[in-house]
Amino acid sequence: MKVITSLLAILALSAVTSFAAEGDAPKKPAGDKPKMSPEKMIEKLDTDKDGKVSKAEFLASPNAKKDEAKATERFGKMDKDSDGFLTKEEMTPKKKKDA
Repeated sequence: MKVITSLLAILALSAVTSFAAEGDAPKKPAGDKPKMSPEKMIEKLDTDKDGKVSKAEFLASPNAKKDEAKATERFGKMDKDSDGFLTKEEMTPKKKKDA
């Protein structure tokens, strides 16, 4: 009987310890994904490996397939020189100037 009681106590303590360890981990806010660098975005989206992302390549991404109209609009805003391709410079966010 003592053996069973001891085993149950050990199991209970280990369960409490594991739950406590999970509770200590910092939680990220919902929807807060790390931003991908322009180089990584080009590497991921540039299927023909020409160093730039065409509109077709951009629209073929899984995120663009969720809402193609929104992706088309976003591509148009990002394509600053309207050449139909996104370069590293166009994918790099502009730094905000201090007012």
